[in-house]
Amino acid sequence: MTNGSKKDIMTKKGNTTIMKTKLFLLVMLCALTISGKSFAQADNKCYELGSLFIEPAKAKNYEVALQNYDKVVTECPTYSMATYQYAVKMFEYFIEKGDKSKIADLEQAYKYRMQYFGSKTKTGDVLSDIAQIKYDNSIGTKMEQFNAFDEAFKKDAENFTSPKSIYTYFSLAVDLQSSGEKDLQDVFDLYDIITEKLEKEESELAIKINKLSDKQDAGQTLSSKEAKRLKAYETNLGSYGKVKGSVDGKLGQLADCPNLIPLYNKDFEAKKNDIDWIKRAAGRLSGKDCTSDPLFIKLVEQLDRLAPSADTKLYLGQLEKEKGNSDKAISYFEESANMQDDPRKSARIYYRIADEMKARGRNSQARSYYLKAVEQQPSMGRAYLKIANMYAASANSCGNTVFEKRAIYWKAAEMADKAARVDGSIAGNARATAASYRERAPQKSDIFDAGMGGKTITFNCWVGGSVKVPNL
Repeated sequence: MTNGSKKDIMTKKGNTTIMKTKLFLLVMLCALTISGKSFAQADNKCYELGSLFIEPAKAKNYEVALQNYDKVVTECPTYSMATYQYAVKMFEYFIEKGDKSKIADLEQAYKYRMQYFGSKTKTGDVLSDIAQIKYDNSIGTKMEQFNAFDEAFKKDAENFTSPKSIYTYFSLAVDLQSSGEKDLQDVFDLYDIITEKLEKEESELAIKINKLSDKQDAGQTLSSKEAKRLKAYETNLGSYGKVKGSVDGKLGQLADCPNLIPLYNKDFEAKKNDIDWIKRAAGRLSGKDCTSDPLFIKLVEQLDRLAPSADTKLYLGQLEKEKGNSDKAISYFEESANMQDDPRKSARIYYRIADEMKARGRNSQARSYYLKAVEQQPSMGRAYLKIANMYAASANSCGNTVFEKRAIYWKAAEMADKAARVDGSIAGNARATAASYRERAPQKSDIFDAGMGGKTITFNCWVGGSVKVPNL
């Protein structure tokens, strides 16, 4: 074969390969074009279906929206999270109108959202909403209702934040105990968990409130967004405070000494080497001031043998107080507060020490301990209120003139205001107290007569600090 023939053959092969490549690319281009059209058609279809449901739902025309809902979730379940957000509103509307058959649909809508948009969904929030709706509409037995809340809380306690649902959860437990379906110990355990949850939410809100209110106190103007946030924080804090009071009320006489002492006496021998049980028992008796009973002494001594700790220091302090050894008791209390891992426990102990100091007339030390308490638990408004009352009670000893003595009421009112801002459970009382103190402070005519408008008064008594007299 000549060189020319070889070249011709190679050329033909090359041309064939090029043709095959071009043909392959053409086929692929066609396929992609067809596929792209399919995807575009699918997108357009879901957009049309979604709009048929979402647009009337936005306008609250739920009867029309309902006609298109099933088709959207069947053919385009992942189209938009808005599908399920509006579905919830739609089914809630029908349920409020009395159609309880829609409760199952509502629950399914929530489940679809968790399935298709799980990363954008708060499980605890959704499950507690489902449980609340079933409870509100008397769906299922009380045990089934409780279990629904229990599942929500245990799966995602962080996002189980509805004050109403938190109360319902605990209320059902108490009802089940009353009917013999739950043990008393289970109710006490849940009470501890619920109280801790409420105080955690309160503390987080109080920190946010303090940050914004401190800005106001410094003379800075809040932006409109900050003002709205502050109002929302204060509203939510008030709700948690009311729920906490309701939870305590629901527990009622179940947690008094006549119930607690027989319960723990009965189990002492069997549980005396169970450190967790001993801690819970001693803690509950301590919290309810059942410390004069011999059982409490047995529990403390046993706990100190098993695991000396911050709690044993607290209980030893209580025993010393029972004996009348106040100084020794305070020493134990302070040691316990410094050793605690839980800031809420430290706060309660510091508050107790402050009360003891106040009772002895050691106002400056009492204030110091009250402030230590709110450092540990920012939502402990009652500590601020105690300081406010101490300020007011010191009016006659803080100042050289009648005007200066009455000026202390402004300082007392400021502290009472702070109590109202951070603690919803006492907000009403704190605001009334602040108003009362302002009425006792110098009024406009007094300020004018004394020529004190805009001036600063410094207190040289234990209160210290100063107040600025309002300008006329």
